[in-house]
Amino acid sequence: MSYTKKVLEQTMKKNPNEPEFHQALAEVLSTIQPFVDANPAYEKAGILERLVEPERQVVFRVPWVDDSGRVQVNRGVRVQYNSAIGPYKGGIRFHPSVNLSIIKFLGFEQIFKNSLTGLPMGGGKGGSDFDPKGKSDNEVMRFCQSFMTELCRYIGADTDVPAGDIGVGGREVGFLFGQYKRLTGLHTAAITGRGIPYGGSLARTEATGYGLVYIAEECLNSRNDTLKNKTVVISGSGNVSIYAAEKVMALGGIVVAMSDSNGYIYDKDGINLEVVKQIKEVERARISEYAKRVKTAAYKDGSTNIWDVKCDIALPCATQNELNEEGAKKLIANKVKLVGEGANMPTTAEAAKLFMENGVLFLPGKAANAGGVATSGLEMAQSSQRIFWSFEEVDKNLKEIMVNIFKTIDKYSKENGAKDDFILGANIAGFIKVANAMMMQGAV
Repeated sequence: MSYTKKVLEQTMKKNPNEPEFHQALAEVLSTIQPFVDANPAYEKAGILERLVEPERQVVFRVPWVDDSGRVQVNRGVRVQYNSAIGPYKGGIRFHPSVNLSIIKFLGFEQIFKNSLTGLPMGGGKGGSDFDPKGKSDNEVMRFCQSFMTELCRYIGADTDVPAGDIGVGGREVGFLFGQYKRLTGLHTAAITGRGIPYGGSLARTEATGYGLVYIAEECLNSRNDTLKNKTVVISGSGNVSIYAAEKVMALGGIVVAMSDSNGYIYDKDGINLEVVKQIKEVERARISEYAKRVKTAAYKDGSTNIWDVKCDIALPCATQNELNEEGAKKLIANKVKLVGEGANMPTTAEAAKLFMENGVLFLPGKAANAGGVATSGLEMAQSSQRIFWSFEEVDKNLKEIMVNIFKTIDKYSKENGAKDDFILGANIAGFIKVANAMMMQGAV
């Protein structure tokens, strides 16, 4: 049995009932298998056994008091996966679905994503099953303060630097950072995604969405093509989706559909993004409101049905496994040219395989949605230097990072005999840097 298969089987057996983690493991190890098996030094150094096992997992109780005076209890998790190339870096997610399997899957993916940015950041992830929806600001503040009271023991600017994720926006980051500063007396980049007045970076809000579009445009450019006049479907209507749509429109593309967890809107004349921003960012209402305000739009129930809409470019930006084999077949039948993952693992393995078999350019999330963590890394750099960059400076650096990511994954896919297999290119490129750093540092 090959080295990679042996490690995969052992790890799955050791970690039962963790389907999301198993999916991420299988996707990475299966693609890098020929490369790793052809380089026995990795097996001799036990690289894979060390890579798949987190360096540290912290699970803790988070008690907090709701507005009625009742004590509530949630579970907090932080997985510090790999620090070979820098301090752990990865978001915090607050959502009822959060469990150890999902956090491990996200943390494992983060290792390779951070490696691809070229910045010195290791991989980690955290979160809680707390749901901020429907909670008052004071309830969210009390929860965040309790969460950070425990988490602060394990994080720091040169140790582990969390950021926001699903359910953790500017409000939550502010409460978390305020409690960290209160407990430690330190005003450092121990958390990124901070507000501009207290050390945040311009363009961080836009970064993941913009970065997704920058890498998609570079991929098209490599084929002597552009986003101009392309019809684009974007799932989701949160931060990533909104700013991906904004950048698509700036580059001449036409976004015709967006969604939320209930359903999707279709506007043949192109989505009016200002209306979407008002509904989702200001009113925090359902996307169905759009169809009531824009006469050319229609709303349909079922968020996964958004892939029925004919388009040139599909950007899944909502959540994991939202684009399955059935959705992929519909997109392929409608002649989609490129699919770029704005969320973490939004495409099932079966769907991704279908895209590549049918000549659709497929950009995996660890490369395509790396813009957010890349800009978090730029925020860390600004904090360390006690300087503040303009929006244009940050955006320029972000675009350069995303262009370089595409060139890197394109290079490694070609060098390993799999032209246009950007999953393989991303996994091998991310792996090489981390694995070589681990080997140089010895058995630690």
